[in-house]
Amino acid sequence: MSAGIGAQADTSDPLGARATLLLVALVWGVNFVATSFALQGFSPWTFRTLSFLAGGILLLPLARALGADLRVRSARDRLHLIVSGMFACGGFGALSAIAILLTSTGRVAICIYTMPIWVVLLARIALKEALTPARTLALTLCCLGLLILLWPLLQAGGSLGALAAVGGAMSWAIGIVYLKWARVAAHPLTVAVYQIFAGALVSVLGMLVAGESLEFAIGLPPWLGLLYGIVGGTALGYLLWFRVLERLPAGTAGLGVLLVPVFGVIASAVMLGERPTSTDLVGFALILAAALVALRAPVRTA
Repeated sequence: MSAGIGAQADTSDPLGARATLLLVALVWGVNFVATSFALQGFSPWTFRTLSFLAGGILLLPLARALGADLRVRSARDRLHLIVSGMFACGGFGALSAIAILLTSTGRVAICIYTMPIWVVLLARIALKEALTPARTLALTLCCLGLLILLWPLLQAGGSLGALAAVGGAMSWAIGIVYLKWARVAAHPLTVAVYQIFAGALVSVLGMLVAGESLEFAIGLPPWLGLLYGIVGGTALGYLLWFRVLERLPAGTAGLGVLLVPVFGVIASAVMLGERPTSTDLVGFALILAAALVALRAPVRTA
């Protein structure tokens, strides 16, 4: 069994972990566009319920094939996984889908990836992770880039879409740092399954509160978006992410996913015709620099 996703990262293969983190960024970046297509035919609650349930079910035979023990013997650990998943998957998934409905896909990708700021700050407080010079530089570049990207929205008085996206970012950061703090002794696949089903639980509860029922879309694009959300955005993305989180400090991993909005905006430009402005390009360059600094920095914890 894996040693678990604890506060102390396994740094035996940091290069492999960083390469996996790049793959996660690509998969989740494209997932913003897939979600945009899916929401043409599904409500946010229906989309997240189907993607989390199907994604979790998809991981079950994979876990058995890889010999992962899906049993979590400690009731404490089971509770921690569910609580973390309700924030990292449930809250993040619902709020990001709602944000995509209210503003442009590229803009959501930018706003929601304020999450590294919250991860680094929370990890410093809750996990005592060292705020190294490299991590401080990456965080500074991140803040400057996001400020440039968000400035047009702030001048316009903000938007509900941007607020929902930032709320999703905070929810994700709380769940991730909570999981690292809890030091759950479980295989990354087991963690992914628990987290994804916890996200499904939040989505079902949201659907009940909103008075919705499952509604199935008509047309190919929404179904293709849902299929990618299940296989790529949920099953593969979360499986790889929790493997990364097991092997890198939360702050490093959080700053590394700054590449997700870069991939997301590129995919939005190619597939949706959204065009970044010159100001956006400056912001993207700063965020990209922050991600590269974080990925190249030595792996250290306090």
